[in-house]
Amino acid sequence: MNVFWFIPTGGDSHYLGTTKGSREVDFNYMKQLAQAVDSLGYQGALLPTGRSCEDAWVTASSLLSVTSNMKFLVALRPGLMMPSVAARMASTFDRLSGGRLLINVVSGSNPAEQAGDGSHVSYDKRYELTDEFLKVWRSLLGGEEVYHAGKHLNIDGGRLIYPPVQTPHPPIFFGGSSEKALDVAANHSDVYLTWGEPVEQVKEKINKVKALAEKKGRTLTFGIRLHVIVRETEEKAWEAANDLIKYVDDETIEAAQKELSKHASEGQRRMLELSKRSRNNLEVSPNLWAGIGLVRAGAGTALVGDPETVAQRLKEYQEIGIDTFILSGYPHLEEAYRVAELLFPYLPLNSGSAAEKKKAKSTAGVVIADNALPTR
Repeated sequence: MNVFWFIPTGGDSHYLGTTKGSREVDFNYMKQLAQAVDSLGYQGALLPTGRSCEDAWVTASSLLSVTSNMKFLVALRPGLMMPSVAARMASTFDRLSGGRLLINVVSGSNPAEQAGDGSHVSYDKRYELTDEFLKVWRSLLGGEEVYHAGKHLNIDGGRLIYPPVQTPHPPIFFGGSSEKALDVAANHSDVYLTWGEPVEQVKEKINKVKALAEKKGRTLTFGIRLHVIVRETEEKAWEAANDLIKYVDDETIEAAQKELSKHASEGQRRMLELSKRSRNNLEVSPNLWAGIGLVRAGAGTALVGDPETVAQRLKEYQEIGIDTFILSGYPHLEEAYRVAELLFPYLPLNSGSAAEKKKAKSTAGVVIADNALPTR
């Protein structure tokens, strides 16, 4: 298993839906968290994206010099930046980090947020744009000179002078549950990422993506995004789960669910369906609890239990093809330690947890006319 953690740039707390127990997520806190991830055996961490979060690229860049091993899973947002700019950002980050960049492609799900950012591409067309964007982005990082005339992008002689350390490009993570999203994943992703649904639902999705990729001559790996509430005993774990939402009142839930229902994402719709139960009936499959999705956008489920039980549930996902697990818990610093100390001993962790630091070849001389590297 490749196990990642999460940098909560949108806020952290002991409890959801209230300021009680909240924690300021400033640079010093993120530094502590990143260094914990760096030293505890995690492969790296996901940084979220959107208007409710600090910028993922700036945050990840600020944490490079205070970490040595962890990889940063950072979002690319087709439609909010051009692929050539995104390629330069990715290559520079990969070079300066020694190959510690992973790419999380986010097409967007909240129409109001997209419009606020100046992107007015319809939901159906958004995946067309993402497909074009990734074709150009991958070609640039692969060293090609790009000429592309598509429905959404027109690139005339795009080039990337400084190549990334990882070849042909930093690995692409991509999630999405709609048919259009699955097709883009089959075309471009290295790791297809799903949110934490019951095992049979995840298996069905994996099989669809796998079949689509095989038709295109591609092979993918698979990952899942889950919260974890692990304690020494099952009883203590469920007590902690209930404590997490004990200050969430019905009015807050109603307002949150109404807002989340406006999202165009099929994945968000599926998360909402799991959390539309009474707060005493949120265990949607053995040890899989949908309480977080009452008020949180995106990943809304958590595995709850003692270490042996949670490890067994993770292994059930592994048996259907998941090998990358992106975990989190509230508050994230304490839970990063708790998961590493209680859960890791029961997991078949990838022995290469610490990323091998690679070195980019330095430039010999000054670039000529902003266009070419000097020759001998």
